[in-house]
Amino acid sequence: MSLHSTAAQLATLAAEGENGGNHESLNPLVVGGSAFVILLLLLWITTRFNRDR
Repeated sequence: MSLHSTAAQLATLAAEGENGGNHESLNPLVVGGSAFVILLLLLWITTRFNRDR
């Protein structure tokens, strides 16, 4: 891979980033809510198995 093709790919990625870069089917509220629920579940699991307090 030459330096020129690498620079062209980076320029293409930078241009795509200006438009937000989000996929049309991804709803930020759903993704954030799902991540929050998963983190709460992991916290609950961790506290249930941590019996040496």
